[in-house]
Formats: sequence, C-alpha cells, structure tokens
Amino acid sequence: MMRGRSYRRGLTGIIGLLAILVLCAVAWTSFRSESDGRGGIAVGKEAPAIEGIDTSGAKVDLLDYRGQPVLVNFWASWCQPCVKEMPLIDRTYREASDRFRLISVNVGDTKGTVNEFLKAHDISFPVLIDATGRAAERYRVSALPATFAIDAEGRLSRAGIGELTEAEQLYKLLQIDK
Repeated sequence: MMRGRSYRRGLTGIIGLLAILVLCAVAWTSFRSESDGRGGIAVGKEAPAIEGIDTSGAKVDLLDYRGQPVLVNFWASWCQPCVKEMPLIDRTYREASDRFRLISVNVGDTKGTVNEFLKAHDISFPVLIDATGRAAERYRVSALPATFAIDAEGRLSRAGIGELTEAEQLYKLLQIDK
C-alpha cells in the first residue's frame, strides 16, 4: 500500500516538473520572439525583410520593390494545396506582372527539388529557397500555403493561410484591379 502512494507521489512530481518546464519553454520562446525583432508582424506594420538568391540566380530583396504591391507566397513541394495553387499564381503573375511583384518562397526543399518541381509544373517565375525556414519564421508562417500582400510603402496589407483558388482572390489580396 505504501509503495503505491510513493509511486503516485513520484509520478505527480514528475508531471508537475514537466508542466513547469513546458511553461518556461513557452515563456522563453515568447520573450525571445519579442526581443529579437520578430514579434510584431501585423497588418499596417512594416513587412519583415526577405532577401536571398532565387532559382534563376537573381538577388531578391523586398526593399527593392518599394513603390509596387508585392505578393509573398510561402509554399513547399510536398504541400498539396500549394501544388494546386501554383498554376493559378503563375497564370495571374504572367497576366498582371506589370501591376505587382511576386516573391515566391519555398520552405524546406532543396534547390534541385524546387527546380524539378518548377519544370514539371511549367511554372515560369523564380523561387527564393528558404531551406532554413528563416523567412517563414519572420512572417510567423504556421501552415502552408501562406500568402501575404505588401503595399507599395512596404507595409503588410493582408495575409491569408490556405489555398488560393481564384485569380480574384489574388487581386483582392493585392487590392489591384483585374
């Protein structure tokens, strides 16, 4: 009988310790996010930086697109909704590339995988590869696909998670006419 109580007390202590550790981890993550400048992504605020080299070898820097609306789309080759929306994004970009810029960001795939994907799906726009997830982290991407509209002044104007199914959704996100 004493053994059972002692076992339960030990188990309760372990569970309590684990709960404290989880709370500390959550608090530390929150503190770190707010203190390192990643904490304030919100509509109306300046969009987080995105920079790197895309699959065509060109330098991409969000700051270079000031003065134009920008669509930032995070995706991965293993994400079925992402795969389904890519032809729509490509077609819309081909039709209206004079009215907005596109930064397509692949999260987690290798350059080879991305290039094979683009070729297999006949996608014409270059893609920035975010193998480490740093850009996705700055935008607090929690699910894919994730799409963000940045206004001409560089502020986040709209955000959405999930598959885009119609060109009108893209135009509405960007607040431009079809």
